[in-house]
Amino acid sequence: MKLVRNSALCFLLVLCLAGSAFQFHREVYATEERDSETEENDSEEVDTEAIQESIREKQDAIREAQNEKKKLQSGITDIKKMINSLSNQKKDMENYVLQLDKQMTSVEEKITQIKTLIQQKETQIQKTRKELEEAEAVEDAQYESMKVRIKLMYERGEDLFFDMLLSANSYGDFLNKADYIESFSAYDRKMLEEYQANCEYIHACEEQLEAEEQVLEEAKKSVETEQANLNTLISTKRNQISSYQTDITNKEAAIKEYEAEIAARTAVIQALEAAVAEEARRLQESGGEVSVTYDGGMFAWPAPSYTRISDDYGNRMHPTLGVQQFHNGVDMAAPGGSAILAAYDGEVVAADYNSSMGNYIMINHGNGLYTIYMHASSLAVSKGTYVVRGQRIGSVGSTGRSTGNHLHFSVRRDGSYVNPWGYLR
Repeated sequence: MKLVRNSALCFLLVLCLAGSAFQFHREVYATEERDSETEENDSEEVDTEAIQESIREKQDAIREAQNEKKKLQSGITDIKKMINSLSNQKKDMENYVLQLDKQMTSVEEKITQIKTLIQQKETQIQKTRKELEEAEAVEDAQYESMKVRIKLMYERGEDLFFDMLLSANSYGDFLNKADYIESFSAYDRKMLEEYQANCEYIHACEEQLEAEEQVLEEAKKSVETEQANLNTLISTKRNQISSYQTDITNKEAAIKEYEAEIAARTAVIQALEAAVAEEARRLQESGGEVSVTYDGGMFAWPAPSYTRISDDYGNRMHPTLGVQQFHNGVDMAAPGGSAILAAYDGEVVAADYNSSMGNYIMINHGNGLYTIYMHASSLAVSKGTYVVRGQRIGSVGSTGRSTGNHLHFSVRRDGSYVNPWGYLR
């Protein structure tokens, strides 16, 4: 098919060259006609120039896609180097967890960025495919138009032009017919130039499409690699915490450390509650009204993607310390990055990081009722934000003293932990 098209193009090119021999008459033709032709030619050239500009844009996009592919290839986390750099901090468990959480956050941010890139590339690929289809449709239409022109010239023969000139009745008639022939030839040249420009544009579209698809494929591979890196970090953290707590020489110290950790966690929460109570007291003294009140409604499920309850509220045997401990919340095992939702309307009084709780959120629902969400991979709200029931406030993770992706969900009422199930069912 391409051979046939190329032969047709060569034939049309010969006709264009032959027609150019009549350009001499334009020097003696009427000024108004010449100016009119010039304006028309200028407007006709716009399409070709626009196509050339589009080709340059495609070439820029191709170079950008190639650079993006190189960045993806060179930006993969060196997980072995990362773990080795933390090995000398294992004795200081709190600092070890803190540094490991920072590395996990860094990897999760990469995953988020790459997923965004994947969405962008999928959109760009759809756009480029549409542009390619439209350009191919134009190419087919141009080719069909040129076939008609070539067929006409073949049937009428080249003598048509000479016969036309020889049949002129006067010098003015001769110039008019010569102008017609030259315009005819110029039209053929324009058709050929537009066809060639469109072919170049199609080639640029094809190259861009190929480059974008390569970036998309590389991005998908990078997400898989980074997700595996994140799982490795979580596993390393779980094993290290378990190893530290089950070490006989550390057993007594680990129990004391765990109790101190829970006490410190509670102290942070109590301080937040005290600050809210003090603010409410000052507000009432000044004649103001408390903006947040609890109306008694049931909570939304805070981790809709949960797969199981990995640890329930109440007394339980600690899995690694081997001692009876009170668990002040419900642990909901869920995929990393899945949504954490506000259980009920309220004001965020804390959205921060703690070496024990990891990334955590505390919401004041009014009337002494609070909910706490721990170990998030990322936070979507900040202190002072007013949230509504079911609103996304963060993502499930394994930050802080955590050995796997889950949400630790606690409820406090009037300064004490209460069973969350009384508000969830």
